[in-house]
Amino acid sequence: MLEQFIDWLLNGLLNLGYPGIIVLMAMESTVLPIPAELVMPPAGYWVAKGQMDATAAVVSGVVGSVLGSLVTYGLAHMLGRPLVRRYGKYVFISDKALERSERYFGAHGEISVLLGRMLPVVRHLISIPAGLARMSLPAFVIYTGLGASLWCSVLVGIGYVLGKSEGVLRQAEVRHYVTRAFLILLPLLAVVTVLYVLRRRRREPSSSGG
Repeated sequence: MLEQFIDWLLNGLLNLGYPGIIVLMAMESTVLPIPAELVMPPAGYWVAKGQMDATAAVVSGVVGSVLGSLVTYGLAHMLGRPLVRRYGKYVFISDKALERSERYFGAHGEISVLLGRMLPVVRHLISIPAGLARMSLPAFVIYTGLGASLWCSVLVGIGYVLGKSEGVLRQAEVRHYVTRAFLILLPLLAVVTVLYVLRRRRREPSSSGG
């Protein structure tokens, strides 16, 4: 099924163009099960073939990610926790997944929106605890945009590498490179998290004392 979806994207993405990337990534950033790993590598593949522009593909992916995240953020902000928990199961949001994303947001604060863009499951749900916590909208957009920029660039790069070296884009190879990229990024994400937490702890005594 995944291979067929990738084949469809490879054949259809050129016709869909950059608006298609925006729509698919907007869907990916809501609760709909369309992973970015299936959308952006095909764009990178066509970049390698000279049929798409790398910058335009990444920007389209980021725009779509922000738009989809804003929809989820807005719904959580307006509905509140009781309604999200009550009706979440109808849009593929389990209580366990929601609790996991809320714990992640509570532990790491606003930067969890940036880091969450690189994490499976959390990526699709991190906008919900941000909306429930009424995170500052400008900060939400900035952190979402930064995280999406990094991850979309990585995925386009993977598609580009495979497009240069392989005749066909296969899910197994995409998954292999995505795993390697994530393992490379993981120490960097850990360092960023530690620095953010330390900075926040240093600011808390001064703000409470003031």
